[in-house]
Amino acid sequence: MGEGLLYRLYRRRILKEIQALAKPQHVAMILDGNRRWAKARALQSSAHGHRAGADKIHEFLSWCEEQGISVVTLYLLSTDNLTTRGTHELDDLAEIIENLADQLSRLANWKVKHVGQAAALPVHLRQTLEAASERTAQNSGLHINLAVGYGGRAEISDAVSRMVAKHQAQGGTLEDLADVISVPEIAKHLYTVGQPDPDVVIRTSGEQRLSDFMLWQSAHSEFYFVEALGPDLREIDFLRALRDFGRRQRRYGS
Repeated sequence: MGEGLLYRLYRRRILKEIQALAKPQHVAMILDGNRRWAKARALQSSAHGHRAGADKIHEFLSWCEEQGISVVTLYLLSTDNLTTRGTHELDDLAEIIENLADQLSRLANWKVKHVGQAAALPVHLRQTLEAASERTAQNSGLHINLAVGYGGRAEISDAVSRMVAKHQAQGGTLEDLADVISVPEIAKHLYTVGQPDPDVVIRTSGEQRLSDFMLWQSAHSEFYFVEALGPDLREIDFLRALRDFGRRQRRYGS
């Protein structure tokens, strides 16, 4: 009872502190540590951890919505995961992500978009992500990017390939291709075209690396690392991240 009261008082204090601070428009999240969470509890498989992580995502998105954040990108399955994880774990992950995408597409006025290499995914997962996108295309609430089969280097490579293909289709030649290549032009062909870059990238589990996540978009992002494993993330951990972000002086390379 006492711990609950202290938590509520501390939460109220942080909320008061962040009222006058700048808030991010786009939050990118690497919810890491699901497997370690399951292992620490001697659970039979990592799927228990992944399911707990998916449940936490629902909470996390509600916190973001309450704080007026417009865009959230969730790193759920990387291109590296597709080749390094075992078949059984990938099957479990695909099912968990399918359920998550379907549920999110039926909640509130949220807009769900898949970012990643769709062709690399199991057919049913790809179809579920497409259906979630179509179902929410006209929604105007929180925009949720589900990074599934995603890799930052692969995204940049795909963007350049699409840019070159477009140039060729418009009658361009190899000789004038160099005049077309530019930072703004490549940005127009990313998975997140039309969206603001993430203001802050949050990662749980104490790991301090990007793991090939939004390499292009995070060029000027702030980073915040949380010790808690993904399923153990608390709202005050998130509020602390917002407070830390609001207190930083963003330089954008200057």
